[in-house]
Amino acid sequence: MSRPSSAVTGSQRVVVIGGGIAGLATAALLAEEGHSVVVVEARGETGGRAGSWEHDGFRFDTGPSWYLMPEVFDHFFALLGTSAAAELDLVPLSPAYRVYGEPEGAEPAEAVDVVSGRAEATALFESREAGAGDRLADYLDSAGDAYDLSVTKFLYDTYASSEGLRDPDLLRRLPTLAPLLTRSLVRHIESRFDDPILRQILGYPAVFLGSSPYDVPSLYHLMSHLDLDDAVLYPRGGFTEVIAAIERLAVARGVEVRTGIPVAHILTGTDGRARGVRLADTTELDADLVVSTADLHHTETVLLPPDQRSYPESWWRKRTPSFGALLVLLGVEGELPELAHHTLLFTRDWRENFEAISGRDATIPDPASLYVCRPSATDDTVAPAGAENLFVLVPIPADPALGRGGVDGAGDALIEAAADRAIDQIASWTGASDLRARIRVRRTIAPGDFAADLGAWRGNALGLAHTLGQSALFRPGNASKKVPGLLYAGGSVLPGIGLPMCLISAELVVKRLRGDTSAGPIAEPVADEAAIDDGADAGIATGTTTA
Repeated sequence: MSRPSSAVTGSQRVVVIGGGIAGLATAALLAEEGHSVVVVEARGETGGRAGSWEHDGFRFDTGPSWYLMPEVFDHFFALLGTSAAAELDLVPLSPAYRVYGEPEGAEPAEAVDVVSGRAEATALFESREAGAGDRLADYLDSAGDAYDLSVTKFLYDTYASSEGLRDPDLLRRLPTLAPLLTRSLVRHIESRFDDPILRQILGYPAVFLGSSPYDVPSLYHLMSHLDLDDAVLYPRGGFTEVIAAIERLAVARGVEVRTGIPVAHILTGTDGRARGVRLADTTELDADLVVSTADLHHTETVLLPPDQRSYPESWWRKRTPSFGALLVLLGVEGELPELAHHTLLFTRDWRENFEAISGRDATIPDPASLYVCRPSATDDTVAPAGAENLFVLVPIPADPALGRGGVDGAGDALIEAAADRAIDQIASWTGASDLRARIRVRRTIAPGDFAADLGAWRGNALGLAHTLGQSALFRPGNASKKVPGLLYAGGSVLPGIGLPMCLISAELVVKRLRGDTSAGPIAEPVADEAAIDDGADAGIATGTTTA
């Protein structure tokens, strides 16, 4: 581990902008390092994209809904002397998810259940295509290897130096790595499998990266290791419990969390160094270090003057946002056994579907490949007895001009019409024919909401898409190039999109301050064996697993 002269020692006053998972995680880790930290969140509650909404006895997550990469969560909690088992009640899902293809006629489509585990996954593939089971085993071996490579060589690297990229082990693997970076994910899949549903099962994870399987490099086939080889978990109570756990740990370490207070400007001294922030009410908070976890475009183009921007508007014009999203939150009377906890609906012509979202004349696709989360299948705390909670995600263009959503159909007409189509599509494709008539609660969230409420560039839903030119060392770094003492974390910067990536981005702030230019995660503290046993026992008692 190298320690350049820029490494910071001693306690500092830190202001963290943004109270989403990245902001709270950064604050917790910095407080653990001995710094004095204040988190300033513009909205009335913490969570950011991982928000929560309650209405008429239903409680909805308004953002992330897949708990993947459990070892990243485990590692983060271990850095704070605890564990995911101690802080969360994690439930393994079986099936991991259900898939419906586009039906041929008026009858509902066939339901295909995807169960995590090598044996189950290969059996499913073999049942649909002769020889596909063995080919999937090879595919997953490669995916697991790519995942391990990413975790050990790429995700935890600040790229403050080229030390990690000069690793001899990495250089030896370049002949294998290069094709994975230059070939699209869809080409990688289609050269191995013919069955349309199998291709879509392997390609859809690209959407979780904010893009399409036609645009992300095939290195991201590693995502299939997470849901097919590994396991899909769910934190009972919803993802708001993940936010609550991290905030609880931060506050216990002395972090002050202020909500309902927008930041207007990042302040700099005569030496050009960040010295704090000015709030919308003109109050100034002094700091030795500012960490912005707000959307990077908002940070750079709103909170900083032009001469202090590392990423000006001219830079953004050449970048690709993640897809936008239409979120439809539904409280439904009665049960919906047609839907699993996670359900995916795939259109027949995928390329046309993705081109509709991101092409020159981008529009809301009809029909759309969409995702439905039914947490009430697993969690009786999210809906009244005898009712269901549905979270529907329709990938749409990242364009705030598409409008804003609303409650009970009060959003912009274009948005509500698209929500109606999604509801009818779920009903007809899955056989839940009376779905629309049973809806008691309805809210829509659209790109206009992401832009207005979260400061999301172009109303995107996730951050910068994971194209090759926006991944790893090509992604914005976590330190301002113009303002010393200004660091970044969150889905817009290293290492990328998603809750696990945001936790890693928080750790990268600590590594930057330590002057740690290694490519791997920070070493976990030696744990108290008794505490570990107590945490494990608590997990067993509550049915928790981190498998």
